[in-house]
Amino acid sequence: MKTRTYSELSKLETFEERFRYLQLKGLLGFVTFGFDRWINQRFYKSREWKQARDEVIVRDNGCDLGVPGYEIYSGLIVHHMNPLSLEELKHSSDGIIDPDFLICTSLQTHNAIHYSDEAILPRGPIIRKSGDTTLW
Repeated sequence: MKTRTYSELSKLETFEERFRYLQLKGLLGFVTFGFDRWINQRFYKSREWKQARDEVIVRDNGCDLGVPGYEIYSGLIVHHMNPLSLEELKHSSDGIIDPDFLICTSLQTHNAIHYSDEAILPRGPIIRKSGDTTLW
């Protein structure tokens, strides 16, 4: 699987393009944390993670996939663009807190990236035009 980066993702303008870049299409087979879940839970409480998370939220202006108009008002998740491995966490790999491998997502978008498709994605902002009388 190709390594995904924010540098590459940021060249894509639309929310849908960014989603397709990140979508895992239900790809399973990665080793999960199982009984070692305490390792990733400890990581997500660390000072280093909290600093990286804050940096990503500021960079993305709290917007879903960093796209203006897709502001996240609750349940913001800072998503690892490349699935984490137990080995990376055990050895505190620099990549696990590198903002170039992280992106802001809503819970709905995060679930679509991992388990679904565009059907469950949030709708973009409705752009109104002068004389537009169509209701939302």
